Amino acid sequence: MPKPKEALTVGRKTRVGQIVSLAAFLAVITPVANAQIPGLEPEKNWDLNGYVKYMATGTLPDEGSNGLDHLIHQRFNFEYRFNEQLRFNAGMRNRLLFGDTAEIPGYGELVAIDTGYMDLSKNWLDKKGVVGNSQFDRLYVNWQRDDWQVRGGRFRINWAMATLWNPNDIFNSYSIYDFDYEERAGSDAVMVSRKLGFASSVDVVVNPNSDSDLNSYAGRYLFNHKGWDYQVLAGKSLLDNVIGAGFAGDVQGAGLRGEFTWFEPSKDQWQGEELGHTAVATLETDYSFGGQRNWMVRGAVLYISNPQDPQNAIAFLNLPLTARTLSFTRWTAYADASLDVTPLSRLTLSASYYDDGSYFVGASNSYSLADDWQLLGVIQRFDGSGNSLFGETASTLLFAQIRWNF
Repeated sequence: MPKPKEALTVGRKTRVGQIVSLAAFLAVITPVANAQIPGLEPEKNWDLNGYVKYMATGTLPDEGSNGLDHLIHQRFNFEYRFNEQLRFNAGMRNRLLFGDTAEIPGYGELVAIDTGYMDLSKNWLDKKGVVGNSQFDRLYVNWQRDDWQVRGGRFRINWAMATLWNPNDIFNSYSIYDFDYEERAGSDAVMVSRKLGFASSVDVVVNPNSDSDLNSYAGRYLFNHKGWDYQVLAGKSLLDNVIGAGFAGDVQGAGLRGEFTWFEPSKDQWQGEELGHTAVATLETDYSFGGQRNWMVRGAVLYISNPQDPQNAIAFLNLPLTARTLSFTRWTAYADASLDVTPLSRLTLSASYYDDGSYFVGASNSYSLADDWQLLGVIQRFDGSGNSLFGETASTLLFAQIRWNF
């Protein structure tokens, strides 16, 4: 299910435009407040937190034998503050995978893939259907003073305006069906930012690649006008020169967000394949009804003028995506609805449709067992017409997860 963690907080009528504006305001006043108000300074100059999760996955394909997989997933988040301006952050994920999928030849190599400039992923176990992997997905130094910020290393570059599909998120794309990795992957980059005023800033990012042809770099201008947030961006993403824009605001209590990016190849072909330009755009809305159940509905549509064929559903659902390959059809639609079943339990129902006849339906329920314990159940169904991508390998996935935060 897409973004179950976000679904836990949708009962409040938060809007992206208001959130970004408030965040910018707090970023301006926080250094001053910390310096003047006793008790706001941290008691120590470092923090360490994380979680441990266990998840069982059952696969029920329409043809062939059923599968059962297990995942123990542990994470550390560490921050060290040298002073008010300089800090160091590291995030490490450790995974132990075992079951039917782990017995597939080459599965360990797939788990160990690190697409960054630095290879920070290592398999410390890969035999007899058991794979153990450790990876740093955050490892950076951050300097901030007055209106300037410089960050270097591996970190997430979030240029998204929408919450589902993000054509503007040219550095950190992800699959909407991956609910187990809420932190999302980071990028190896250097970012320089400067605040220009209330909810206004300029960001410049350089993201090198081991293959110089795939180097990425871009600049973004973010600003607020009459309560609406806007951004424009331009640069190079992998093999494409890009320009894009996005907006986020509120209309009669309903959130409205949109993004557009144009991808123009810098080469005519790559590794024997012809390259063509494409436009990727999304429009998204949501509305929170509030009340005892905290009902919320959300809908989105994605358009790709020149979609790429992923060859099969397994490749599309498991291989890394880019902002250019968020879908495999020209038009894709999505809708979900969520509500509080009880004060401790939230249910989300969702569906997506692709214009080749593929479709997805899913349901998730999160339940708070205690302050630091959570139980999550998810069911996902991928299907479609006989000649559609999902229809060719229709399957049902069942997930049960328990999580402890520390």
